[in-house]
Amino acid sequence: MSDTRTRHAEISGAGFAGLTAAAALARMGWTVRVHELAPELRTEGAGIVLWNNSLQVLDKIGALHDLMSDSMTPPAYETRMNNVIQSQEVLDGIRWRTMTRAHLYNSLLVAAREAGVEVVPGSGVAGATPDGQLTLANGDTIHADLIIGADGVGSAVRDSLDIPLNRQRSGDGITRFLVPRHKAELAELEPDTQWDNVIDFWNLEPRVLRILYTPANERELYIALMAPAADAQGSKVPIDLDLWTSVFPQLAPVLADAATIPGRYYGYQTTRLESWTRGKVALIGDAAHAMCPALAQGAGCAMQNAWTLAVAATAASDTDLPAALQEWERVERPFTDRAQDRSQWFADTREMANGNQFKGEMVETALYNPTDPNRHQEAAA
Repeated sequence: MSDTRTRHAEISGAGFAGLTAAAALARMGWTVRVHELAPELRTEGAGIVLWNNSLQVLDKIGALHDLMSDSMTPPAYETRMNNVIQSQEVLDGIRWRTMTRAHLYNSLLVAAREAGVEVVPGSGVAGATPDGQLTLANGDTIHADLIIGADGVGSAVRDSLDIPLNRQRSGDGITRFLVPRHKAELAELEPDTQWDNVIDFWNLEPRVLRILYTPANERELYIALMAPAADAQGSKVPIDLDLWTSVFPQLAPVLADAATIPGRYYGYQTTRLESWTRGKVALIGDAAHAMCPALAQGAGCAMQNAWTLAVAATAASDTDLPAALQEWERVERPFTDRAQDRSQWFADTREMANGNQFKGEMVETALYNPTDPNRHQEAAA
């Protein structure tokens, strides 16, 4: 790019996607301001699993060292049906990490601020125009060289651009909790279980109930309780402790803690847009490509697209930016489209209950390195 002036980006949404894009752009020489509707900077949810695609990005924006300090790589991903082990996948050659969502968020926030990003809580965004004008909820307007909508499934930026979308909802949903590990008590109930594993507990008969057990660090455990939306008792929050412990008695100590937390039931959904860009505006994260959590790639795809967007925008001139954003989408979107399709398939079929799912095309996104400049040539070869 021949223009040497400092360019400016405005971002709506201080979630994982928005903060990643902000930190990346700032490290590439942009001035960046992030608007967050909530009055406090924090994340919802409990725990999260990250794979190579997002870990590579976190390294590039300076967040990985902090992230590694309070996270873990479990020995295996174990799948059980009616408490009978179907598979124990050690995931050799696949880089992955589990943690609390709060720890990931704080690592991203520190990285963004260290890069010089301005983050403004309590600042809602009403919409944007393709020529680079951002309108705040209070009516103020701001011009930017680049606008990024990272403002979630109800994105005001996306909706202001009238981008057609298709929203596909699934019959299942989950309630997420962060509770103490209770490792010693669990070991008393099942001494032969490796309680540092991620364990995917399934029951399909006589009713569909599932618990994804994910150690986040040495102290905290992330559990996700899945039930069909049509199951009023299974999807109830606070959870019905008697129901869940009757099906999963080996998890009674952690379920007792979960029952004290109000919680929220989230239905699975997949959002697909006609386009991720309009002029100088780009959409990332759930605003562009919300997906079912089967592959644990919602945040991963958000962060990989945030990084590659920053690279593409930085390489383009002001005049060429709209075309560069379209080319970015053309090249990068297929990886996210396939992750959405595979996650939706798992949600629709419940095939994850059979185990051995982390192989072949199912790990394409997990293995992807969005920071490798030769990644597309290597994939083509």
